Amino acid sequence: MRSWKRIESRRVRRCGIFDLDHARYEQPHRDDDAWFYVIDAPDWTNVIALTPDDDVVLVRQFRFGIDETTLEIPGGMCDPGEDPATAALRELREETGYAPPDGAYETLGWVHPNPPLQNNRCHTFLVRDAVRVAEPQPDAHEVLELELVPRGEIPSRMARGEISHALVHAAFQLWAVNGD
Repeated sequence: MRSWKRIESRRVRRCGIFDLDHARYEQPHRDDDAWFYVIDAPDWTNVIALTPDDDVVLVRQFRFGIDETTLEIPGGMCDPGEDPATAALRELREETGYAPPDGAYETLGWVHPNPPLQNNRCHTFLVRDAVRVAEPQPDAHEVLELELVPRGEIPSRMARGEISHALVHAAFQLWAVNGD
């Protein structure tokens, strides 16, 4: 299959956590081109953290896009130049105060969050035997409530819609396909 080819791109707006570009592409089977909007965003991370008691470390937080509070695994953006695994462990500690006692983690994989519009990836990691090592230190606009949920309850909470974030669903699916 012939691919679309980007001819040019213009930055339309800088929005703090992402930029909006207007990009012109040459169409593969036609002699003309077309313009599309692309969200240029940093890579994201998600962390499934398990305590020694096999509880999953989750956070409740308000999400402005849906104007509701959600139940999610810890995660966030990679800082410029930051390795996704480093960002994941940083986010886990900042949002929950939890960390792996030995610094160990497992890489579960990555997904494209929304490829029609965004150019980034969301990387998912698994931390086993996470323990509370500090008080959470969320970002200025994060109000988080920590919740420990028995691992066995996660599928039913997802099925009921209590855990509704698509990237959290993707994280648990990556874990499942990795064989645990």
